Amino acid sequence: MKKEQTRVDELIQELGGYWTPFEMMAALVEEVGELADEMLKMEGVKGRGDPVRLREEMGDVMFALSCIANHYGIDLEEALGESIEKYRRRDVRNGT
Repeated sequence: MKKEQTRVDELIQELGGYWTPFEMMAALVEEVGELADEMLKMEGVKGRGDPVRLREEMGDVMFALSCIANHYGIDLEEALGESIEKYRRRDVRNGT
């Protein structure tokens, strides 16, 4: 993930720099909404889904999240690893 975060940073720098944190958060929320719409289509709730669009929307969410992480100097790979361990400990305690 570090390599991909670097690629995102390079592109953002080429395009003039990062948006403000709240603009980036709004972009992330928008992308998550688009992902949700595509998932509803994939499940037959809102028409017919397209696996290519689903993948694209997931990529857009990751891009937006990478922008926020880069802005704050957060390594997403480390953050995800910590979350995996947190859920592992929590779910073992809860018996799931």
